[in-house]
Amino acid sequence: MAPPFDPEFAAAFEPFIPFLAAQPKPAIHDIQARRERCKQVLVPLANAVPLSPDIEITVHHVASYDGHKIEVHEFRKKSATSTTSTSAVVHAHGGGMIVADVHTFKHLVAMIVEKTGVPFFSVDYRSAPEVTGTSLVDDCYAALLWLKENAVKFNIDPARIGVAGESAGGGIAAGVALKARDEGLSPPLAKQVLTYPMLDDRNNKPIEFIEALQPSWSLNDNITGWTALLGKDKAGIPDADVSEYSAPARAKSVKGLPSTYIDVGTLDIFREEDMLYASRIAAENIDCEFHLYPGVPHGFELIALQSGIVQQAFQNRIKAILSF
Repeated sequence: MAPPFDPEFAAAFEPFIPFLAAQPKPAIHDIQARRERCKQVLVPLANAVPLSPDIEITVHHVASYDGHKIEVHEFRKKSATSTTSTSAVVHAHGGGMIVADVHTFKHLVAMIVEKTGVPFFSVDYRSAPEVTGTSLVDDCYAALLWLKENAVKFNIDPARIGVAGESAGGGIAAGVALKARDEGLSPPLAKQVLTYPMLDDRNNKPIEFIEALQPSWSLNDNITGWTALLGKDKAGIPDADVSEYSAPARAKSVKGLPSTYIDVGTLDIFREEDMLYASRIAAENIDCEFHLYPGVPHGFELIALQSGIVQQAFQNRIKAILSF
């Protein structure tokens, strides 16, 4: 028997049920159909939050590891002025490794920047299957190095740069943190803020009560995303040669990672992998804050923005972003 939805979330979710139920269910490995679903469903939900007029967005073109130019979107609060250098966040958007871009979630990113005053540099990384393996992490790591090199120009303290992301973006941010640790990034990352991160390609067995809820990210979606990134010969195979940067749950050690924030809902397909990753980090005596929100699914803030549980989640995320 499935745990119940949070009551406020359930009330907000009910009007969306007919619309969501009417959407076609893409076949496994059908990436184009999922990209269309993103346009029809995810974009309207994410853009329901008004775009603050106090946010200025500047697009920078940054060379990635292979010379390809990626866009890095700088979100900055116009009214936030500081005579001293500030913190900053390198951000990776969600999308299951295969869909969406910075524009999809720009209203939500702008809202966080407005509430914190902390500039975000959101990376329009390339998606699978057009690129594979560690390429998504490498794009974001290139953006991190670029920001470090240009910290003075942006009035940013290079010792106060963190990474953040939601869903696949949370997994990518976690991969960037692992790579920064291994590369000896100096100063080291100050924080990783991971919102229901997608961490483990081996998550390929159904949780029946979650699948029955028509989740925004299902088991078939998960298998599709990971297979596009890693290939059918590696995705989900426990002893496959998969980089821990691509699938951070495979990391042999989490020792040396920065202060960490992770949250996830009890009705989220990523619940178990996120709980385990947080517990591993805490076991290394690394500062780790973890929240398990009862009765909410993946992407819950897109449905019930004004509910108490969503407001609580945003307050906790904002506190984490302001902590370094």
